[in-house]
Amino acid sequence: MTTPTPPTTPPIAQPIAPITEDDIAEFLIQTPGFFERHAEVLASVQLTSPHGGRAVSLQERQAELLREKIKGLELRTMDMVRHSSENAAIAHKVHQWGLALLQTVDAHDLPQAVVDGLRTLFDVPQVALRVWDVAAPYAQAPFAQGASADVQAFASSLTMPFCGPNLGFEATAWLPDAAQVASVALLPLRAGALESATPALGLLVLGSPDAQRFQATMGTEFLTRIAELASAALLRLR
Repeated sequence: MTTPTPPTTPPIAQPIAPITEDDIAEFLIQTPGFFERHAEVLASVQLTSPHGGRAVSLQERQAELLREKIKGLELRTMDMVRHSSENAAIAHKVHQWGLALLQTVDAHDLPQAVVDGLRTLFDVPQVALRVWDVAAPYAQAPFAQGASADVQAFASSLTMPFCGPNLGFEATAWLPDAAQVASVALLPLRAGALESATPALGLLVLGSPDAQRFQATMGTEFLTRIAELASAALLRLR
């Protein structure tokens, strides 16, 4: 006797996920010839212009986007040219300052030449310098006094110029009017590269009443070069 076959249960239909905007965008990206085959669709697309809210064609909107992109590139180019001119001017001042140090005959006059050049050429309102472990003939000079062991250790810990607000660093007391200083740049001086582990031989302090003059986010390339030039010149004091 044949066993009857039980009736087959029809499969349950799975709901179809709705097509999303991302699906459409992905389809258009993967199908670059769609608008070539359906040019009438491309011509009928209307978008809202950000300039006045009027309806424009897709081609016109693309032209607007290109114009905006070109304008942005022009502004970036202008900024690059401006920064290039500013950097060239600073480089020229660094060159002049370096020449002045080379032309300083008496080593006793070097620290003052460093300070005066930075103050006049770079328009830094307040500048101070201390050098330690100098040779005996310079040990009693003002520039060799007042650097505590803490300041010397702090200078040795810096591997690049510090720029930022005046947080009451001990070294800022060397400035002529420290109470008026809102931002500072502290430049460690050492023989060799600034980022080396060689102990510092001095510290150069730049101060300004402008809180934005020396900022933590500013580039320190030129300050590093200034510190290295000053260090090389002041080695004559050791």
